[in-house]
Amino acid sequence: MTSRDDAFDRFIAGLYRTGLSLPPEGFRDWALRQLQQLIPYDGAMWGSGTAEQWRFHTVTLVGVDPDYPRQLEETRSINPILPRMLSNLDTPVDMEQVLPDREFFRSEIYRRCFGRFGIERILATAHADPRSGLLTILSLYRKSRRSHFTPAERQLQKRATYHLFQGASHAFFLHLMHAFSAEREAGGAAAVIDRQGAFYEAQPQFLDLLDQHFPGRQPHEFPLTLPPPGETRTEGRLCVKTQPLGDLSCVLIWPAGPLDRLTSREREIVFAVTQGLSFKQAARKIGVAPSTVANHLYRIYRKIGVNSRSELASLVYPGP
Repeated sequence: MTSRDDAFDRFIAGLYRTGLSLPPEGFRDWALRQLQQLIPYDGAMWGSGTAEQWRFHTVTLVGVDPDYPRQLEETRSINPILPRMLSNLDTPVDMEQVLPDREFFRSEIYRRCFGRFGIERILATAHADPRSGLLTILSLYRKSRRSHFTPAERQLQKRATYHLFQGASHAFFLHLMHAFSAEREAGGAAAVIDRQGAFYEAQPQFLDLLDQHFPGRQPHEFPLTLPPPGETRTEGRLCVKTQPLGDLSCVLIWPAGPLDRLTSREREIVFAVTQGLSFKQAARKIGVAPSTVANHLYRIYRKIGVNSRSELASLVYPGP
């Protein structure tokens, strides 16, 4: 095994081991800097948005001017590398493969965009998820015309990009599992959504539930109203709960069951009495009067259609 193979293996192992040791919103920056040790570059961009609108909702930059993504969006109609990337998803595209140097360095896209930011060499990969509508682009840049990306580096980026995308997803869902540890066994599935309501990451089961309950939705559309963090909202036959994740939101959805029709106080009483506590013991634990527990329990029975504590317990702790 060569030293490059050893370095690549360490790179891959680090992506999947990092997990909870980094805040999820910092993973991309960290991962890009690890990649720089494999493929030297002067700048990099990892951006996500919707293919339909071609707007970046989240962008991570290393060694690139913060105004660059906006200029890239504004010149997308004259950027020849974009259609090549979209027709060759998950395969690195070198601008030299699209335009020879004598054309590229005289082109309008070079004058209006890349040249303005000192970008001379470009190696970019696009990945699209048709179910979530999410388009992700990872680009590496060099500022010297003499620093060509080699065929070996293009192949290395192809191998690395797959694991970068998978590692980022793995890190996010480790955080989601912790954020929603109590609900994971309720058949819930999670996603990460940005401020514009666009998907950042989504578990397949999450998209399955949306497609099942909203068959006409657009791929990039999240059709439910998000409740305030920590609260649960029921819309139709789905329940939604959110937790903040930096500038993003972790979202959990699951099929609504009988207990989801209860208020937070009613659920508190249900969990107390199904643990075998008497009215007095449950009241003491919750901090209310025993009569309050009894009155709530009567209304709970009527609301969800049960007649005894044993039937109620079977809903809370269903058997195999």
